[in-house]
Amino acid sequence: MNEESPADRRSPVGEPVVRSDPEVTGERAAEAVGFDPDDPESVAEAAETVARFAAGDVGDDDHVLMLRGAAACAALVRGVGSYKAAAERAGDDVSVAFIRKWARVHDLPQAIRRQVASGQIAPSAAKHVARLGGTDRYLLAWATIDGDLTVREVRAIASAVNDGSDIEAAVREAGVELGHVGLRLPLDAYVELRRRASNRNVAPGDLVAEALDDYFSESDPA
Repeated sequence: MNEESPADRRSPVGEPVVRSDPEVTGERAAEAVGFDPDDPESVAEAAETVARFAAGDVGDDDHVLMLRGAAACAALVRGVGSYKAAAERAGDDVSVAFIRKWARVHDLPQAIRRQVASGQIAPSAAKHVARLGGTDRYLLAWATIDGDLTVREVRAIASAVNDGSDIEAAVREAGVELGHVGLRLPLDAYVELRRRASNRNVAPGDLVAEALDDYFSESDPA
């Protein structure tokens, strides 16, 4: 997996693909607002949204509105052509750094943004996940969930990786083992998995990995 992964963002900038999905945001899906960087009126709305976002009108506990603010940042940048121009358009109190951080959150792969919208990853942690690229983004995102990492820990891991550390080592330093996932299976499947693994003298996880590899190779990426 790399920056061109088919799981990476392919939808139009500012389109509320995740925020408009009721399976993710429930009744609030109807509140989803999209931004079109090619529409001057929509760009103006994005600028106003960014200004309110930067002023702190949206709390970090409102994941859906935080993603709306991130979408507005991304659309504004595309609409005016640069981070600097976007900051100027949004107002004196909006910095280039603020615009850049949140636009990167909007550009995270959909699989990660869904976890932000559902509350599994805090938006403030997503900002640091977005500092990484390729597979490292996924590894840090899933470690954040599996290890219940704090924003400070996510930030430290992202900084370590950007300074040259291996993602696996940086995550391990925070006490999380990458690749370890707890699963609850139907009892019939559980018994059969254990039986087959025992008969083949392999760990159950090896058998699951083998089955998933076959499944993923035959399935189209989401």
